[in-house]
Amino acid sequence: WETCWFKVELNIPLAWAGQEVHFVWESDGEGMVWRDAQPVQGLTKEGEKTSYILTRSLKESEPHSLTLYVELACNGLFGAGKGSMIAPPDPDRRVTLSKAELVVFNRDVYELLVDLEILLDMAELLGEDNQRSFQALYTANQMVNVCDVTDPSTFPAARDLAAAIFSQRNGESQHTIHAMGHCHIDSAWLWPYEETIRKCARSWVTVVHLMEHNPELTFACSQLGLIPVLWQAQQFEWVRSCYPGLHARIQDFVAKGQFVPVGGTWVEMDGNLPSGESMVRQFLQGQRFFQEQFGRICSEFWLPDTFGYSAQLPQLMRGCGIRRFLTQKLSWNLVNSFPHHTFIWEGIDGSQVLTHFPPGDSYGMHGRVEEMLKTVKNNKDKGRVNHSAFLFGFGDGGGGPTQKMLDRMKRMSDTDGLPRPPTPDQLFSVLEKESSQLCTWVGELFLELHNGTYTTQAQIKKGNRECERILHDVEVLSTLAVAQDSVFQYPASQLQRLWRLLLLNQFHDVLPGSCIQLVVEDALQYYTEIRRDGAQLQEEAVQSLCRDLLQPKAQAQSTQSTLVLNTLPWERTEVISRPGPDGTETLGLVTVPSMGYALVQEPLVSPVTVRKQEDGSITMENGVIAVCLDMMGHLTSLRLLDSGRSSVPDGCYANQFALFDDVPLYWDAWDVMDYHLQTRKPVTTLLKPLEITLAGGLRGSVKFSLQVGKSSTLTQEIILDAMCPYLRFLTQVEWKEAHKFLKVEFPVQVRSTDATYEIQFGHLQRPTHWNTSWDWARFEVWAHKWLDLSEHGFGVALLNDCKYGASAHRNVLSLSL
Repeated sequence: WETCWFKVELNIPLAWAGQEVHFVWESDGEGMVWRDAQPVQGLTKEGEKTSYILTRSLKESEPHSLTLYVELACNGLFGAGKGSMIAPPDPDRRVTLSKAELVVFNRDVYELLVDLEILLDMAELLGEDNQRSFQALYTANQMVNVCDVTDPSTFPAARDLAAAIFSQRNGESQHTIHAMGHCHIDSAWLWPYEETIRKCARSWVTVVHLMEHNPELTFACSQLGLIPVLWQAQQFEWVRSCYPGLHARIQDFVAKGQFVPVGGTWVEMDGNLPSGESMVRQFLQGQRFFQEQFGRICSEFWLPDTFGYSAQLPQLMRGCGIRRFLTQKLSWNLVNSFPHHTFIWEGIDGSQVLTHFPPGDSYGMHGRVEEMLKTVKNNKDKGRVNHSAFLFGFGDGGGGPTQKMLDRMKRMSDTDGLPRPPTPDQLFSVLEKESSQLCTWVGELFLELHNGTYTTQAQIKKGNRECERILHDVEVLSTLAVAQDSVFQYPASQLQRLWRLLLLNQFHDVLPGSCIQLVVEDALQYYTEIRRDGAQLQEEAVQSLCRDLLQPKAQAQSTQSTLVLNTLPWERTEVISRPGPDGTETLGLVTVPSMGYALVQEPLVSPVTVRKQEDGSITMENGVIAVCLDMMGHLTSLRLLDSGRSSVPDGCYANQFALFDDVPLYWDAWDVMDYHLQTRKPVTTLLKPLEITLAGGLRGSVKFSLQVGKSSTLTQEIILDAMCPYLRFLTQVEWKEAHKFLKVEFPVQVRSTDATYEIQFGHLQRPTHWNTSWDWARFEVWAHKWLDLSEHGFGVALLNDCKYGASAHRNVLSLSL
């Protein structure tokens, strides 16, 4: 991830007067040309950008001697791995500079070759039943006959033949394609955050350069539109901070309407795992940034590359001023083909957004005839709408459009037999006019692939959940402190900084865990920073809010009390642990009102009883529930005492750990396949049998240890508190397995065809059966803090504080660890 700098001194021969001169640079690493202390051209071999245009027609008045600098990164478009495109960094990788030349570029030959490429593609791909394919073939043949490669004076006549074909126009009924120059840059993935900053600059300076030399491609409504789109406010903030000159040039094109900000979020976040509040903050920070920078908020939300889309997103979008949505990721479904490309998406509250999936099923088109025809052929809403998006440019690792892509599509602009591309900003406006016949999809847009991302990198998942809770508590307590104490200063700037760190880590390759180890280390460091600074802000708010209550009383008062704050909006009665006079931990029971505080009182409650049975099993009871655990830590009985009903079926074990093989078809960090369920092996090797650790009173607890797989260990403490209607499991795993998947299972005595899962600001029901392919494709799903299986009058819920992967098949609730 280092960069090195080359100083390049150029002397253009006087004999090249009137010629187009390029500086050619080919290397394994990505590069950036700097001129007069400003970035002017990104160089990426994989992105087909290997030259910088010095002059399009060398004039005597232009400088013939000049100095450039090339910053060369020791990584390519897709990181620094070897072998396949998706690979971890190779510490032994070497970067080679293979070419650095000053050349004359023959534009006439280039234009002739692009003409022939388009004609031959039309001849091959339009089919024998289409007369245009024969016209294209015969025209190409005539061009070969007319053209003498040794005599440039014959080139114009050959090009005129091609122009005659390209100038024949379509009828009004032809499908209309809205072509958008597109540069998808992952904020971190196979490279760290720091490298993304350079990727943004390399990509966007190239886009700006293209726009400066292709002004006709943006303003004429009947012509092709190059509208570069940027949708991650964080990336624009990086460029603003690190490349102010480039930022100013982009601002100019935004003002002209050529550089269009879309997206509306701080980063292109994961669409499933962030909390509801986090998703609101993604839109808040993104929309606020776009308003400040461009004087407008986004009406479109672009999220083309995340691993599914929560059913709550339509409501959040509408609440944040967005009514249009574009993605393409569901084209990756492994089992079922999604039935629409343009449709109305309805969320859990009935909110609706107009949604479009580009029918080409890609955000990295190259402007070829084949891609144009695929876009029309693939469209699953023919007859309902006659418009679709076409996203072209190198993506994921950045790069964006190239001049050749633009030149290809300029020739196809309203050419008879091919789709018509007008200006892209019309896309959603036209789709809205045609929306009366569109179908409606209700609920989540579930991606039938990458189910492993709900569980991969457990520490990142834990950090996200904990930091979301910390920032919530800081804001609640700080708000109450401001309301009570006029001197207290609400920590707005500190909170914005911490929120932006958390939002950055919710990028769709970081929070899912589908990134290299270097990114994981950066993310964990950011979580540490949020925890540390959040704890300090929380302490300051508490000191201000409770100053009078925390003041030491008269010396005569010797009783010690503990103040407990509740930051949730309902009353809670819980057992808490507090430091005693001698430094040991003591327990207390407290009832705290909603968003309030209370002092710990000596309780008058039914104590927890813990008893060891002759067979080694242990029972615990607190007057609300009664449980029985065997020596392996299995939950053999869980009874709600008021109902007398047992939750665990006879002969079944709940709290059963199970190990599965995890060898996916494609990508380790992303995927777990349905066939892993056939490899289930219950964890049965006991290291330490169940023993009592707290014998009762306000709390009873037991503990045991298991060996998991060949070399991993699991220790679990099971806790029952006084007056508590649930059992707690504190689980510590020392994980040393490879290609294995650990889950914990709870078979319950409840019958229901649907299980309920918490999502952002609501819940979602999914089937517990596998009747159809749509059902069994959800063999592994995501949830937030709970999943529930209930029938009339009775149910069991499984809660967690840091997990997201889950499933409910028939009567078994499973949590992926």
